[in-house]
Amino acid sequence: MRIALVAMPWPLFNRPSIQLGVLKGHLRKVWPELEVKTFHPYLHLAQTIGFTLYHRLSETSWVAEALTAALLFPEKTPDIERLLQKLIRNRGFSFDFTELIQKIKGALEDYLGGINWEKYQAVGFSVCLNQLTSSLWAARWLKERHPRLPVIFGGSGCAEEMGRSLLALFPFIDFVINGEGEIPLTGLLRHLLLGEKRPSKGLFFRQDGRIIGGGSEELAPEELPSPIYEDYLREVSSLPPEKRFFPLICLEASRGCWWFKCRFCNLNLQWKGFRRKPLPRVLQEVRAHARAGLLDFAFVDNCLAVKDSLALFAALARDRVDYRFFAELRAVYRRQDYHLLRQGGLTWVQIGIEALSTSLLRRLNKGTTALDNVAAMRHCEEAGLHLEGNLILEFPSSTEEEVQETLKHLDFVFPFRPLNTVSFWLGYGSPVFRNPKAFGLRAVYPHPYYQALFPEWVREKLVPLAWAYRGDRKKQKKIWKPVREKVALWKNRYTELTKTRGPLLSYRDGKHFILIRQVLPTGQVLHHRLSGASREIYLFLRDIRSLREVRERFDVLPSDRLEAFLRDLEHKKLIFREAERAIALAIHRDHLEESL
Repeated sequence: MRIALVAMPWPLFNRPSIQLGVLKGHLRKVWPELEVKTFHPYLHLAQTIGFTLYHRLSETSWVAEALTAALLFPEKTPDIERLLQKLIRNRGFSFDFTELIQKIKGALEDYLGGINWEKYQAVGFSVCLNQLTSSLWAARWLKERHPRLPVIFGGSGCAEEMGRSLLALFPFIDFVINGEGEIPLTGLLRHLLLGEKRPSKGLFFRQDGRIIGGGSEELAPEELPSPIYEDYLREVSSLPPEKRFFPLICLEASRGCWWFKCRFCNLNLQWKGFRRKPLPRVLQEVRAHARAGLLDFAFVDNCLAVKDSLALFAALARDRVDYRFFAELRAVYRRQDYHLLRQGGLTWVQIGIEALSTSLLRRLNKGTTALDNVAAMRHCEEAGLHLEGNLILEFPSSTEEEVQETLKHLDFVFPFRPLNTVSFWLGYGSPVFRNPKAFGLRAVYPHPYYQALFPEWVREKLVPLAWAYRGDRKKQKKIWKPVREKVALWKNRYTELTKTRGPLLSYRDGKHFILIRQVLPTGQVLHHRLSGASREIYLFLRDIRSLREVRERFDVLPSDRLEAFLRDLEHKKLIFREAERAIALAIHRDHLEESL
């Protein structure tokens, strides 16, 4: 018995599909007699059109989906080409549309045509971000040539009503897995291959002309599988020598989100609850890949659990191996925690900053404050962590006061790695989507770009991932424009100045005094000396402190003198204050390359 699992474009080409990896890992454990082969056409496509171009195309979801939509619905090609011209304008790259479509079609047909599908009793497609149109095209291509081969869809792009609508629209899809895939897929395969009873949960299927099913089945924490990537690694090793690379291995330490309250987020459509994989298993997976010669990893968790992540990276630090990790975190760690994470190999982090206005953060239900986010940016800069963070602009019902607060706080975070600006988008299943009136949305409808991608008969029934709405969109776009412009300027100046001036706000400790070096946005360099109690106060503020803590720690100083000192530091943008808390902004490193 043999099945195939396929990941179509457009995932990042230098990473194996963790969706396929964990399904293979689970099936090998619970059904060792079943042969599971995973296929990665996206890697072959990247090689064909060039890794650089593939990466640029996959960075924008609409561009990626539009390109393979042209294969799926050739009659929509003129509309798709116009949309693509709009999407790539001002993005710094271009391509010949007709030529690229032919290359994509040829590469995918070459890959799929090279597989002996007669050997397989079923095929499953993992449909996640950017994989809908390519998976639909491939499923149709297969069904036309092998009509008896059962085609199964699953993944985050098939959750809930999205999956039900796909099954209703496209007869070449036979089953859709809803939610977490391991248990329902195993049950469905045993039904198809062994004649056992069909699963009652986690599956959409057709019966008497109707789409029925639903529900979900979740694994217990100790059952979360270790991914198996042997097929992807084999495909990488079969590339021409000049195109081979060391892949980034995807791992998961948990499923779901331990916060699970952000109102804009729809990343947990598949997951029910938060579950952590046992720490020894995570360490075992990392070390096994390291023994095999691989040192680069990405945790795909929505956000790592704080205590587990500190224990994990403390253990990895003791390995004394040059690991490199990516992970997503929340802005709740202490200064020394970031240094510990860095020592264990964490080099690249994504933190859900989202806003520099505490009022807006409450509206988003982030559970953090502007001060928490500033601290996270400061600590990452000091620890040498490459921070990727976003500012969500144009969130419905945002106020002009929140915009002004953001503009003010941008002056304080200028010395740190710039954030990216992203316009709020309405995703299926997010709290805003489920309760639009609470956020001032008057009407919700599929995103207009789908008009270019799909014919009308599809749009009438499809429940898509991206949605649009009527509300205060024009107002939001207008009031947030200054923030977008200021962040763009911040990015330019940060890049220019750090190249020639090094860290933009740093200090050196002389035991009895500290020297602070500050590079202003104009390029001017200021120097500050703090000695005695001033030095001690500043160093005490390297972590977030309440003003009460400061007063109690330095009770020999009169309150008015202490307040005047803190106000002066804030005026010079050497500390950040919010309500009754504050943090020092200058960072310390052992080896600063400064231009004095």
